[in-house]
Amino acid sequence: MTGKISSWRWTVAGLLMASMPVAAAPADIMLTNARIYTMNKDQPKVEALAIQGGRVVATGSLRDLKTWQGPTTRLIDLKGKAVYPGFHEGHGHLKGLGYQIVRLDLAGVNSLIVVQNQVKDEIKNTPASEWVLGRGWDQNLWSKKEFPSRQDLDKLGAQAPVALTRVDGHALWVNSLALQKAGITRQTPDPVGGKIIRDAEGEATGILVDRAMDLVRSVIPNESPAQREKAIRAALARCSELGLTSFHDAGVDAGDIAVYEALLGKGELPLRMNVMLAGADQELINQYMKTGPVVKGDQQLQIRSVKLMADGALGSRGAALLEPYADQPGYSGLEIMTEEQIYQATKRFAQAGFQTAVHAIGDRTNRSVLNAFERVIKEFPKVDLRLRVEHAQILDAQDIPRFGKLGIIASVQPTHLTSDAPWVPTRIGADRMDEGAYVWQKLRQNKAVLVSGSDTPVESANPLWGLYAAVTRQNQERYPAKGWSMDQHLTMQEALESYTKNAALAAFWDKQLGTLEPGRYADIVVLDRDLNELIEEKRPQDILKARVLLTISNGRIVFENKKEMAGLRG
Repeated sequence: MTGKISSWRWTVAGLLMASMPVAAAPADIMLTNARIYTMNKDQPKVEALAIQGGRVVATGSLRDLKTWQGPTTRLIDLKGKAVYPGFHEGHGHLKGLGYQIVRLDLAGVNSLIVVQNQVKDEIKNTPASEWVLGRGWDQNLWSKKEFPSRQDLDKLGAQAPVALTRVDGHALWVNSLALQKAGITRQTPDPVGGKIIRDAEGEATGILVDRAMDLVRSVIPNESPAQREKAIRAALARCSELGLTSFHDAGVDAGDIAVYEALLGKGELPLRMNVMLAGADQELINQYMKTGPVVKGDQQLQIRSVKLMADGALGSRGAALLEPYADQPGYSGLEIMTEEQIYQATKRFAQAGFQTAVHAIGDRTNRSVLNAFERVIKEFPKVDLRLRVEHAQILDAQDIPRFGKLGIIASVQPTHLTSDAPWVPTRIGADRMDEGAYVWQKLRQNKAVLVSGSDTPVESANPLWGLYAAVTRQNQERYPAKGWSMDQHLTMQEALESYTKNAALAAFWDKQLGTLEPGRYADIVVLDRDLNELIEEKRPQDILKARVLLTISNGRIVFENKKEMAGLRG
């Protein structure tokens, strides 16, 4: 580095003369007159950036980068707009987001009656021979905060089975016809790791929790390849619009991978995909344990991680707790995997070169995962495992320091807090929430690597909403006025790191992306306002008003807000 400029390619003469870098060829794109936050501590903020061949090749001032400008260079004057490394979705479900877009979406609906009306409309628009499918309902938003029943769906007059997934993906609400199709009667036992909710007479109410959902899902006709691709394409487009350039896809099957490979081959994969294989798919797991990790394209598709499910969710009382639920005495949740099972699986994956990521929400499950991980780490002391706990939502105080000591990555979702906090104290008790619920700052202070995401479609995939939740710990109505446990909020810098460089590290991409510096892939987002400045000016609510102007993935513009960009040129 010389002066203000950082450049990837130098001529021999330039090195000998210690003068300005000389470009071997013109840049493809140059961003100028911008507030570029590089996330590189050695050069945190610059005004210009050059891209060539999919990578950042130089950063500094426009004067410094003049040598990179040529007749074919697209010069983009951003007139002071803010630039950041492309945001990562640190934990999401891409196909699930796609189906949320193309199917019935009940997210955020705050009334059972409104939900029923929307389902009734969907029934009218669905061929009589097809299942009626949807997702997003949340009884905690309704006036009567209780699970709905099959009768609530039966009265809508559907002549076909209805199956609606809860917002968190851990409960299924079905009508009587769906129960009949699945052969579920009062004699059907609860499967291991699942629960059939029953009424006082022992009859199934129509709510199936965690692995009990599989009883119905196993009889739903498989999606067609065309339906799958349509959903994935819709999700990819939405993510690009939101400024996401990388996606940690948690729990993927062979059909999804086939779509990603096909899109990559056509040059139509706008996101960098970090695929976590679905741990429950033993055929798929066995295949990859033989072949080993896979990386394709310019790190655009990698398969080197396995996602396990160790418990359920708080909203459906499936998260496994050390002490019973405050609002359901005597019941402590569902343990989907034992500590021994987690250990054996993690060990097997490590031997094959795969990272393990485990869904753990309750404090009992988080402890079991940490115990299992510690055993594996001791057996593989020289292996870079980068083991991940997905959610790390409710933690016992004695387990929080273990994340840093063991080098465990905590993959959290800031908007889970703002969605859940109004009812979590009732579910687990105020003391338990204060001690170890959504404790991002405690994890950071104990040297844990913190990664942020949304768990889309559980929450919106919009990373700006996540950044807002991380720094304010308020919902979008700015409640509560002082935030939930504000001592656990993140600074904007910490929050940005969790969506960029930390997320890259969690995906083994830390040498390739996550910062904007020469040699790194050009994954970039341009916003219409400066997030750092909004915090300095005490206007965090304006984060929610920010708009994405450009999304650049692998040096290619994959989304352009044409109206806003035309305004800049005008």
